[in-house]
Amino acid sequence: MELGQYVSVSKAKSQLLRLIREIEQRQEPVALTRDGVPAAVLLSMEQFQGLLETLEILADSKTMRGLRRSLQQAEKRQWVSSDEVFGKETR
Repeated sequence: MELGQYVSVSKAKSQLLRLIREIEQRQEPVALTRDGVPAAVLLSMEQFQGLLETLEILADSKTMRGLRRSLQQAEKRQWVSSDEVFGKETR
């Protein structure tokens, strides 16, 4: 997730509604600066929820083990059929 732009806090105060619309439309976070230094970030609710979901996945050690194992198998081109994964034929 890259920052779309940097906006001073004072400018953000006067243009908050426009900034929110841009964030929702572009789906790019905006860094708010104080004295030229990034101090906070504005992001859309969709981006925020995605970030929370990602953190939840990263915090789940069982899920992360499975992901790492899958990535290792994919690197070795060790593909598994859907029958093996789901125990039945998928349609």
